[in-house]
Amino acid sequence: MFIQTKRLELKPITHASLEALAELLTDDVVKQTYMVPDFASKEEAMVMAQRLMALSEDEDRHLAGIYLGPQLIGMLNKTDSQGDRVEVGYALLPRFHNQGYATEALTGVIPYFFAQGFREVIAGAFEENAASFRVMVKSGMKPFPYEDEVAYRGKTHRCRYCSIQQQ
Repeated sequence: MFIQTKRLELKPITHASLEALAELLTDDVVKQTYMVPDFASKEEAMVMAQRLMALSEDEDRHLAGIYLGPQLIGMLNKTDSQGDRVEVGYALLPRFHNQGYATEALTGVIPYFFAQGFREVIAGAFEENAASFRVMVKSGMKPFPYEDEVAYRGKTHRCRYCSIQQQ
C-alpha cells in the first residue's frame, strides 16, 4: 500500500521506523483503545514491530505505517474483511493526536480500498473513544446500526461503528 495525502504517506513500514512502531505498540494511551497485547519487555515489542514491518510488505494484508515526512507517527490496517466489506483500524502516537492526521489517513485510505474491489469500508471504536468516532464521521463515514461488546484488558467495551459505501 502506498498512499500520498496532503501531509502524509501511508506506506510499508521501514526498518528505520521500528523504534517508533514499538513505542506505538507499548504506549499506555494507545493501549487503552487500540487492541494490542501487553509486552513483557521492549524486546518483545520490537519482535512484534518487525513482524508488522514484514506484513506491511504484503499487499494482501493492507497494513501501512502512517508517515509525516520520514517519521512514523502511526499505523493503519485491515482488521477484517468479508466479501466486499473491509474493516480498518488505526492508531497514532499521542503527540500527534488532535492535528487531523487520523482523519487525513482514514480519508486517504477509503478510495484505496474501493480501488481494491471493496464496496464498503467500516471502522469501529470503543464507545468511550469519542475522538476516534469523530475521525470516522469527518472522513465521510456514517454511523452504522451495529454495536458490539468486546472484552479487553479486564473490561467490557461497547464498540460503535461507522461505514462508507462506494457510490
